[in-house]
Amino acid sequence: MVDSSNLYETWQLVCNQVKGYDSVNPVQVDAFFSRLQPQAISDGFLIVTADTAFIKSQVERRFMTTIQQALKDLFGIDYLVEIEVDPMGDAAAGAPVQMTAPAAAPAPMAPAPVPVHPFAGSVAAPQQTVAETQPAPVQAHHTGTTQPIPPVQAQPMPAEEAPDATDAAAFPMTAGEETEFVEQVLPSPRGANARHPRNAVNDTALLASALTFETFVVGNSNRLAYSMAVAVAEEPGKKNLNPLFIYGRSGLGKTHLLRAIQNYIIATNPQMRVVYIDSSEFLSDYTAAVVAHDKNKDSYLNFQNRYLDADVLLIDDVQKFQGKSATVDIVFQLFNKLTDMGKQVVLAADRAPKTIDIDERYTSRFNSGGTCDIQPPEVETKLGIIKGFIEEYRSSENAYDLYVPEDIQMYIAEISSSNVRELKSAVTKVISQITYFNNPDISLPDVRVLLENHFLSGGSKRLDVASIQKEVERYYKISHADLVGKKRSRNIAYARQVAMYLCRQMLDIPYNDIGKRFDRDHSSVMYSVGQVEEKLTKSRELQEEIELIIKNIREN
Repeated sequence: MVDSSNLYETWQLVCNQVKGYDSVNPVQVDAFFSRLQPQAISDGFLIVTADTAFIKSQVERRFMTTIQQALKDLFGIDYLVEIEVDPMGDAAAGAPVQMTAPAAAPAPMAPAPVPVHPFAGSVAAPQQTVAETQPAPVQAHHTGTTQPIPPVQAQPMPAEEAPDATDAAAFPMTAGEETEFVEQVLPSPRGANARHPRNAVNDTALLASALTFETFVVGNSNRLAYSMAVAVAEEPGKKNLNPLFIYGRSGLGKTHLLRAIQNYIIATNPQMRVVYIDSSEFLSDYTAAVVAHDKNKDSYLNFQNRYLDADVLLIDDVQKFQGKSATVDIVFQLFNKLTDMGKQVVLAADRAPKTIDIDERYTSRFNSGGTCDIQPPEVETKLGIIKGFIEEYRSSENAYDLYVPEDIQMYIAEISSSNVRELKSAVTKVISQITYFNNPDISLPDVRVLLENHFLSGGSKRLDVASIQKEVERYYKISHADLVGKKRSRNIAYARQVAMYLCRQMLDIPYNDIGKRFDRDHSSVMYSVGQVEEKLTKSRELQEEIELIIKNIREN
C-alpha cells in the first residue's frame, strides 16, 4: 500500500528505483526528474507536473515505461501515470494542480525530427546520397520580404575549414521524393522567401538531422549549456538569453545543441524561419556576394536578407572570423538588427568570447546575453553516450541481438579522449568487428589492440621547446627575440611565463634546461611556472588559453 501522506519521500523512492535499473543513465534521470514535481499519489495512480511542455514530452518518451515499472516493483500493482504541464512554470513548483479524471490515452506529443542512421557522419559510416533518403514529415512556412537570390557559384573551401561530417546527417530519400520535398516544403527560388539554391539539399538534411535534444546525453559537464539551449528553443528571443553563446573544445557537442535548437523549433514552431550556418559557409557566401556585385547590384542585398529574414540565426565556429574585420563588421550589423527586432541569435565557438581575437566592442556584445561553456565529459557521461549510440544502432539496423560487453563499454569510456566524435568512431569500430567481421565474442584484449592508436589525436607528435615557443609567439603575437629577450612589458612577460609553464608541463624537463632556451636561470623559470600555476586556479580565461595553445601545439 502506497503512503500518500508523505508525497515527496514516496516520489524520491520512485526516482531512486528508476536510477537503479541497468538500462537507465542516472545522470539523465537527475537532469529530467529535477524538472518534475509530484502532485498526488494513490493506489494505482500518480500525477506529477513538468515545468515545460518539452520536459513533459521528453519524460513521457524516455522514462514513462520505466516509471511505471518502478512503481510496480515498489508497490506490487500497475500504475497509471499522468504528467501535466505546470502553467506557472518554475514559480509554481510544488503547488497543487487541479486534478481531473485520468485520460484514456496520453496527450499527443510535439512532432520530433525523424532519427536517422546513428553512424551518419562517423568514420565508418557508409556513404549515403540524397537519392537514397526519405523526408521527415515537417513542413516549414516562412514569412518576410527577402528578395530573390540569384544562383551564386560556391567558392572553393579549404579542407581544414570544411564543415564537420557530423554537422548534418543524410537520410534516405528517392529522387522523386526529394523533388516533392523541395517543391512543397522549401520555398520556391522565385518566391518572396527564396533560399540560396545550393543550400536546398543542406536544408533537407538539417530538417531530418539526428542531432536533437533527445539524442544529446546530459551530464555535469554540459548540463548548463543544455538547459540554456532548451530554454532558447522553447522561447526564442528571450532577452536574458539573446544572444546565447556556447563555447568549448571541438567535439564536445556545440554543433549538436545548435542543430537541436533548430530541429525543435522547426517541429514546434514551423512558421518560424531558422537559419543555421557555419562560419566557413558564411565567409564563402559573403565573398560570392561581393564578387557578384559588379554584375548584379542586388547580390549583397540578397545576401543580407537571407539572414535578416531569419527568426532564429545560428552561427557555428565564430572563432574563424578572427582576422577578417570586414566580415566581422557584417556579422555585427546583422547581429544587432536581429536582436533589436527580438529575433534569436545563437553563436558557438571553440573558445570564450574574450579569447577570440576581434574588436573588444564585438566581444562585449557577443557576451551580453547568456554565455556558457561545455567541459570535457566525465566517464559517466561518456558511458551514457556509448550506451545511447549502441541503442541507436540496434534500433536503426534491427540488430536487437547485438551485445557489447559492459567491460568493453567501460574501457572505451575510460581511455577515450574528450572528443565525442572520436568516442563514437571507437564504438563504430567495435560494432563493425562484431557484425561485419562476424566476431560476436570479441574480448577486452581484442578491443585494446583494435583501439591501440585510436585516441592519439596528435598527442604522439614529438615536441620540443622550439615548437612550444613558436606557438606561444603566434598566439600572443610577439617575436621570438622578445620572448627570449630582456623586455619586461606586461604582455611579453605574460607570454614568456606561459611558454615556460608549457615547456615544463608538456616536456617534463628540468627547470635549468628550460632556462637555457629562454636565457634565464633556474630560479626564474621556477618562479614563472609557479605564477602560472597559481593563476590557473583562479582564472578560467587562462585555463582556456592554455588548453587552446596546447591543442594548437599538438595539431600544427
